Amino acid sequence: MNAADPTPPSVLIVEGDPWVRDMLSEMLLSVRCDARLQVCADGSQALSALAGKPDLIIAARELAGIDGLDLLRKVRAKGSGLPFILMSNRSDSASVREALPLHPTAYLSKPLNLDNLRKRLEELLLAVGEEIACPVPALQAGASLPAYLEQRRATADGGPLLADVQVAIKRALNPQGLNLKVLEEEVRKDPQVTAVLIAAANSAALHREAPVQTLLQALNKLGSTQSMNLILGMTLKRSARLSDPLLAEHAARYWDLSLHTAEYGRTLARMLELDEGRCYCAGLLHCLGDLAVLRCLQEWRLAGGELDEDKVQLSLNEFGAAFGSALRTRWRLPLALRELIAAIYQLGGGVYSREILAMNLAGQLSRLPAEQGLEKVAGGKTARLLKIGLPELSRLRKVENPETKPPPAAEDPVQADEVP
Repeated sequence: MNAADPTPPSVLIVEGDPWVRDMLSEMLLSVRCDARLQVCADGSQALSALAGKPDLIIAARELAGIDGLDLLRKVRAKGSGLPFILMSNRSDSASVREALPLHPTAYLSKPLNLDNLRKRLEELLLAVGEEIACPVPALQAGASLPAYLEQRRATADGGPLLADVQVAIKRALNPQGLNLKVLEEEVRKDPQVTAVLIAAANSAALHREAPVQTLLQALNKLGSTQSMNLILGMTLKRSARLSDPLLAEHAARYWDLSLHTAEYGRTLARMLELDEGRCYCAGLLHCLGDLAVLRCLQEWRLAGGELDEDKVQLSLNEFGAAFGSALRTRWRLPLALRELIAAIYQLGGGVYSREILAMNLAGQLSRLPAEQGLEKVAGGKTARLLKIGLPELSRLRKVENPETKPPPAAEDPVQADEVP
């Protein structure tokens, strides 16, 4: 492949894990934003995709059906010197020696070293000193904001990053590697990081294992390198940080509400001897749909759409709950965690677990105006079922709530001064 060829390269990515596929796609587009991607989940799909004559293949060795090594063997059997990066969980000398006669362009062990992967991609896809500029695609003529959001609901990337994950990873790194406990302390207040890592850990988990429902469980399940890869992969996405001040202000309010609900949930869980980590996580994630809407609104703005306070508020009112439900379902968050999130908004019918009641009470407390008394909450159904009276609620309210500040506007693939 000639890196100086002006024709955008076609790249075939073959990977069974959806979160790793997504990370690889974002990494590749961050190197060559005009690349044409074909993405497959198994070797059989990839074999059919070869008809599209890709310029580069990035494939996992461990695939359903035809594995990555067999795919490489079939490519080389046709006499093709097509660049082929083979990724594998197997890094022992025997596994590497088995692949060498087939001349892979690179044999990368998993979890991937992203710096190494980026260097390989730059060598293959860019001429020396070359930079590719890709403007944000303009909106279609006559596009309406509600129609745009309805279309994005099924494909939204989630919320923006609110914690400074680059700093978090630096703090968690030490000469022995990545300290997962420190990393958890650094990023546990970020709803997007928490949701993505829990979803990724469950997609990789064996069916016989209990579902992962907290950030620390997810970090331990994924391991340090994979966790770091997924977190850094989030920073590569468009609008990963909100550069628009109006949207950042709204995001700060939802973040503040999320943290207050999470802290109330954890305190109630401790009081009632429930799972503190799961209750905190449910509180943190319950506004993810609203945050996802704000992220899509920034994409709308960057693409040339008009936006003002009224449009932002109407969009949140109409699409916040729908985006949240779609994300939790598409990411396959554990059912028990989703039920706790739903309870923050309202109690359903039937018999209520103590965790369900605790999170409903946490939601009531976090949304209660500071100047309003607690009598109505104390006399409500949830507090009565939990046998929590006005004295206990008053002590709960005195617990120091988390302080947040608006997430700083960060550099985006499209600069803030390009916003219409």
